[in-house]
Amino acid sequence: MKQRVEKSGPRVLIKTFGCQMNKLDSALVESALQQAGFSLTKTSKQADVVILNTCSVREHAEQRVFSHIGNLRHLRKEKPQLIVAVIGCMAQRLASSLLESAGADIVCGPAQIPRLADMLKLTISQKCKAAAVTEKIRRGCGRADDEALDEFELVHDTDSAIPGQAFVRVMRGCDNFCSYCIVPYVRGPEVCRPPQAIVEQARRLAGGGIKQITLLGQRVNAYRYHAGEKTFCLADLFAMLSDIEGIEWIRFVTSYPSTEFFSEIVRAMAALPKVCNYLHLPAQSGSDRILAAMNRRYTGGQYMELLAEARGIVPDISVAGDFIVGFPGETEADFAATVDLCEKAEYKNCFVFRYSPRPGTGADRRLQDIVPAVVKKNRNVDLLAVQEKISSELAGRFLGGTVTVLVEGPSKKAATAGPPLPTAGHDCVQLAGRTQGDWITVFDGPRSLAGGFAEVAITSTSPFTLFGRVKGVQSSESRVQQDNRRK
Repeated sequence: MKQRVEKSGPRVLIKTFGCQMNKLDSALVESALQQAGFSLTKTSKQADVVILNTCSVREHAEQRVFSHIGNLRHLRKEKPQLIVAVIGCMAQRLASSLLESAGADIVCGPAQIPRLADMLKLTISQKCKAAAVTEKIRRGCGRADDEALDEFELVHDTDSAIPGQAFVRVMRGCDNFCSYCIVPYVRGPEVCRPPQAIVEQARRLAGGGIKQITLLGQRVNAYRYHAGEKTFCLADLFAMLSDIEGIEWIRFVTSYPSTEFFSEIVRAMAALPKVCNYLHLPAQSGSDRILAAMNRRYTGGQYMELLAEARGIVPDISVAGDFIVGFPGETEADFAATVDLCEKAEYKNCFVFRYSPRPGTGADRRLQDIVPAVVKKNRNVDLLAVQEKISSELAGRFLGGTVTVLVEGPSKKAATAGPPLPTAGHDCVQLAGRTQGDWITVFDGPRSLAGGFAEVAITSTSPFTLFGRVKGVQSSESRVQQDNRRK
């Protein structure tokens, strides 16, 4: 990993919306801009350039971006030289219209981010607007852009703001065409990175102190790379990455419910101590009729069969899910089927979203958004209440036990769901970390624990959080021994 050197050039603020893919893109852009002579700032008032890395998955996400652009228009009255760049999925979807109607100076699609530093320099020097997006994106972004993106991934640090952790992209794009989803139209077709490039990147990250890597893909479990007579799948990547000294935990998101490579992946999870026992497997609905309308290509029964297989091979696996409520035509009976699946799945947590039509998707072209907003809201609240009850019961099983956590750093907000935590000294702060199964764990301890492993005795729980006290710092050797016993 390269050592970052603070620059004194134009000051840049990067605001990120959306998923882990966007967070990764922002980290890459941040590194590239610093190496190009830009410096980073945390406030728009201090910035010479504001970059909005955008999401198009839901209408609300785009409205937030437009709101930010509106705020920046007001700031431009005080800072007329301020440059606004819109990058990411929304940039690809709306393209040059953002230059014309929204007042952006630069528009840059996800496949063009390696060019962003040069685009900024040109706009600053020549006071001109610029746009770079992929034309006819479903045909791919072209070999030159693909190679530039692969090089961009390798050259620039991709460690996140969380100490000891990093995202590593294993594939780009999506070929599934779920009827509600805009991703195939803004990220393009699936392209899998070569396994050796992924391993090389992970090895460099480990050399810089990274202990956990999270492998990213729109449907990461479909990773497939042909090299001669050998076809690599995600389970092969697990084995290759497990051999890297310094990498101690391996995660992956997000998986699509499919039998393709599923058995290989969960068997690798059971066999390889470094692969975390966590599976994010969105169901989206429990109704077979709605799943068919979503073009999800499985039934609720088939989904539950996958969970049963995973739990049969990895008994202590922790599962998270996603649901969309209020999809066009969703009846009370359809929603009841979703509640039933949620209860049977026993997720540690799930993310619930209200359907919003996305222009250009199959659902937007063929289906009417007829479920009233108030019904969507009530179903959202009701399903979250069901999940909270399940999560509360699962979290309670940790009470009185000890967990190993990778410490992320100071907790973003004080614990409110549990009793006050004991204070061990003036140098202690409230810390947060996650277990192998992705349970958020809050405890008091010195800031120096961030980026390392700690053993925490659980003294209380809330539906989505464990609370406890530090028993000790865990060495790599003892952690590996513990993981081997788990496997």
